[in-house]
Amino acid sequence: MLEKGAASLSNAELLALVIGSGYAEKSALELSREILEMHDSYLHKLSQLNLEDWMQIKGIGPGKATILHACFELARRRRQEPQVLKKSVGCSQDAFEFLLPCLGDLRHEEFWILLLNRSNTVIGIKRISEGGLSATLVDPKKVFGLALQQRASGIILAHNHPSGALFPSDEDLMITRRLRTVGKELELKVLDHLIIHANAYFSFADEGILE
Repeated sequence: MLEKGAASLSNAELLALVIGSGYAEKSALELSREILEMHDSYLHKLSQLNLEDWMQIKGIGPGKATILHACFELARRRRQEPQVLKKSVGCSQDAFEFLLPCLGDLRHEEFWILLLNRSNTVIGIKRISEGGLSATLVDPKKVFGLALQQRASGIILAHNHPSGALFPSDEDLMITRRLRTVGKELELKVLDHLIIHANAYFSFADEGILE
């Protein structure tokens, strides 16, 4: 890395640097290759691991597990920093790119909103609830309270489906209609609702469900 830079290293080599050392039967590089193979060489799958998951891997104790988990958490937070919120949303793909760091790697459901001004520039990303999606957890008072506090002109709803199913449930449809109705009363548009899993998404607006 010192000679050629980080970009010259493979994922396994970068992971080996984070791990630091292996154990009697495997070097850090061999252990890194094994970990990647266990997860189909997808970094997003590694980012889904919690501390207990990491410690189930031979050669990864509590110390290494906390370092690895911290690295992936820092990567997630980097993509949520305020300077990222200066771009505008022109389509569902743009909204998805903002929300993916928040929802793409989760193994439980969370509900978030993207706050936009009149020119559709992102002025905030807020988590509303975590756990199962239900009318009690997605409270319109909290959703629109945050939107009004930030002086948003429009919002985009988003939640994830850890199961991988990208079609809306009856509950999803009901909550969307409810929030759209409240938004109209407040003259604050609900522009879309995205269901996200890994690197894919479903857009209510694109499918004409918001009409």
